[in-house]
Amino acid sequence: MAEGHPAPGGPECYRHPGRETWIRCQRCEKPICPDCMRDAAVGFQCPDCVTKGAKETRSGRAAYGGTRSADPRLTSMVLIGICVVIWGAIRATGGSASELINRLSLMPVGKCVPDSDPGMYFPGIPEATCSNVDQAAHWVPGVADGAPWLLVTNMFTHVEVFHILFNMMALWFLGPMLEAAVGRVRFLAIYLGSGLVASVTVLVLASPSSITLGASGAICGLLAGHLIVGRKVGADLQQLMLWIGLMVLTTIMWSSSISWQGHLGGFVGGTLLTTGIVYAPRGPRRSLVQWSAVLAVLLVAAVIGVLRVNALT
Repeated sequence: MAEGHPAPGGPECYRHPGRETWIRCQRCEKPICPDCMRDAAVGFQCPDCVTKGAKETRSGRAAYGGTRSADPRLTSMVLIGICVVIWGAIRATGGSASELINRLSLMPVGKCVPDSDPGMYFPGIPEATCSNVDQAAHWVPGVADGAPWLLVTNMFTHVEVFHILFNMMALWFLGPMLEAAVGRVRFLAIYLGSGLVASVTVLVLASPSSITLGASGAICGLLAGHLIVGRKVGADLQQLMLWIGLMVLTTIMWSSSISWQGHLGGFVGGTLLTTGIVYAPRGPRRSLVQWSAVLAVLLVAAVIGVLRVNALT
């Protein structure tokens, strides 16, 4: 039997040649030995990355290039405040029968609504004949009828207490952590961009007569954002997967009243937007690559939305 060759060793520490190690820096992925391991927010980093991170922190830069927020909770607090104010206005003007629901919710096409009951509508009645129905009625435009703002306003609109409570709790727990990682402007790009992609997905996949509202699509985008960042840094994702599993379970169990199209679109949007931000290469062109990726996602969503509107009209 021929004499075998010894198996090749593992990678060597980049600072101490000859020391085998299977540990890598969570930031630059260079192999590091136990003497070079430095505790980081997640896992371990090499001395060079720790020094570089300290410089970035002193210069006010977040981990992925954005301006570091002095208070990462502030943006989420403002978003929550907007949702609560709109919810309060809806409750004060009739709750589920409030006219505000028709003016803020996502409706692919418009509806002929009776003046006496804004919570109802006459199916199959076009705008031209809405004024000729048996009782007083008015036309409420949808996205295809010239109300594109509904693609945005719906993500701030809630009616039921449990709906706004669940969404705002999720935003409070998920928002500040993601903003701390990417900065305020990039966080808003992920949140609002995910909500917009969710709205376009509803526009394309849901019934033209559907009415969709709530921040769930944007919240699913935040879940996807945390998943992308967690995978990038090698974090323990067990708790996050429980959140995602809960979202999937509630969507399936209450599929008749929950927009699976919005949840799916928001998650896909958050995945694409966060990937473009987090995986952009370091260097002077990092911001250009990040915002080009964000613009590309939004542009594709806009084109799909326009094509769908043309089909509906």
